[in-house]
Amino acid sequence: MIFHSFCLQRHSRLCARLSVVSLASAAALGVAPAAWAQADASLRDVVVTATRSVQPLTDVVADVTLIGRDALDKAGAGTLADVLANVPGVQLSRNGGPVSTTSLFLRGADSRHTVLMIDGVRVDSQSTGGAAWQALALEHIDHIEVLRGPAAAVYGSDAIGGVVQVFTRQGESGVQPSVSIGLGSHQTRTVNAHLTGSTGMWNYALGLGHETSDGFNAQPTGHPDRDGYRKTTGLARVGLQVNSAHKLEAIWTGADSNSGYDAFNSKVDDRSQQDLGTLALNWQATWSDAWRSRVSLTQGKDRYETGPSFYYTDTRVDTLLWHNEWITGPHQVTAALERREDRLLNGSTTPNQTLRSQNALALGYGWKQGVHTVQANLRHDDDSEFGAHTTGGLAYAMALGAGWRATGSVGSAFRAPTLFQRFSIYGTPNLSPEKARSAEIGLKYAAQGNSLSVVAYRNRVTDLINYVSGPGACANGGGAFPGCYGNTGKATLQGVTLAAGTRFGGANGVGLNGSLDLLDPTDDTTGKQLARRAKRVAKVSADTRLAGWSLGAEWQAHAMRFDNAANTNRLPGYGVVNFSASRALAPGWTLVARLDNLGDKTYQTARGYATAGRTAYVGVKWAGR
Repeated sequence: MIFHSFCLQRHSRLCARLSVVSLASAAALGVAPAAWAQADASLRDVVVTATRSVQPLTDVVADVTLIGRDALDKAGAGTLADVLANVPGVQLSRNGGPVSTTSLFLRGADSRHTVLMIDGVRVDSQSTGGAAWQALALEHIDHIEVLRGPAAAVYGSDAIGGVVQVFTRQGESGVQPSVSIGLGSHQTRTVNAHLTGSTGMWNYALGLGHETSDGFNAQPTGHPDRDGYRKTTGLARVGLQVNSAHKLEAIWTGADSNSGYDAFNSKVDDRSQQDLGTLALNWQATWSDAWRSRVSLTQGKDRYETGPSFYYTDTRVDTLLWHNEWITGPHQVTAALERREDRLLNGSTTPNQTLRSQNALALGYGWKQGVHTVQANLRHDDDSEFGAHTTGGLAYAMALGAGWRATGSVGSAFRAPTLFQRFSIYGTPNLSPEKARSAEIGLKYAAQGNSLSVVAYRNRVTDLINYVSGPGACANGGGAFPGCYGNTGKATLQGVTLAAGTRFGGANGVGLNGSLDLLDPTDDTTGKQLARRAKRVAKVSADTRLAGWSLGAEWQAHAMRFDNAANTNRLPGYGVVNFSASRALAPGWTLVARLDNLGDKTYQTARGYATAGRTAYVGVKWAGR
């Protein structure tokens, strides 16, 4: 038993309340569980795989990118989505400014098909489906890990395209305060403060941030106003090392934003309010040299409201996880029990059923011997509404010598229909889960600061859920309206990602990294290109040190895409160049500057919605010891 049924079945919400940028992804890193990934500074020399277990870098088969704190500092003002835009395999679509509705397409998968985890806490919407990528600021984040490829055999529902994990700052030795302020284009103003440290058995990290901006006119054909925003974020993290074998930890994060947006044909000042929050209670235990476990009780909250045109949705995701790991010789075995509960309130269209649950058993096996590495995962989910679903994954890697490595994997994944899709006035109760089967092969090289990777993949997605309308469209049990949700779609997501990195002249020389994504995102029902996804994306970055300055440059080029499924609304391709610079002014003081869209390029990622032109940001940070 992980916890007694009182906590599992009746009071999960109460219990939850109480109880380095990678070298172009060639050096594959792992996705970490919140507690173990940050429990020890020595973990910087190892990685944590998509199995939620610590492993050496050479044992990991998954295709993963790690974004470190240095890269986040250079980003200046911005959101999680702005940083992810530089990751291989990632494309974004945004309805206006930084905190407007943002979709993330990982390897061409729909935005709702990528899991977002914050310190091990799942964040999702049971209304629209998917994460609010625009809601997260960068000031409290320590590092980010992006796993490309299906991972439902570990994470259950939703991980069809991959997983993005965000890890917040944690306390280190001594007391370390820091304060930063910044000014940017569109009257953007930021202020952040942090206090981290450790004393005796305790460690802690506290943070508070606030950002305001007058914004720009997000929809030129709409209300002729500037769509500004304000956002307040917070972090509170406390850990207690009870003894050498047991650690307790509580982590809270919050992000509250109020932003302007322009609805189509609207002549008023539309506003949206987003409240995103997470809570995690963790207990780590080491029972022997071979066995350790972790119990996590978590809650993710996503509340969204608009006005004066009223819309409201509130999702709670409560999870209880008991994760175990056994290591003996070349063998690593994991076993986990997980309970997930989703709740939804949705304004005047709240579904007639607002709660559903999933119970899961997940098993994993890893083996490394000589040049061979094997990773196998199997998970069985039992949903209170649609029943049982089993997913699996099998991956293999072979070291070829001289830094070369060949990899291959197959896997399956699914996403359960949301409560809104099944039980609202637009719902269809007998919807089936969306399903995916994938395969990929890769060739990777990493040695002496140089890296190269080529990964080819194919992901077939069936039973895609779309909103359909028209005579007879809802004969499968839809609601009282002339439109409803149905399992009407299927798609093939296939492509190749090439990435490379190198450095000339040592630590103070020039570093170069680049990636090229060749993607074919096809709607198999119509043969059309999937909406808002480009078939070719190139990304190049460079960094160097010169006269005391750390300098960086980025170039992104996106081919044309279509705004709609019918492929009648064409969005032209575009390219943007960004620059960053930082310099130590005095002991503890650092100047950070950033210039985005140097060429003042005009482009759109969603039809009718403008993007920012040339923007600048300058900030100063003080860090004490």
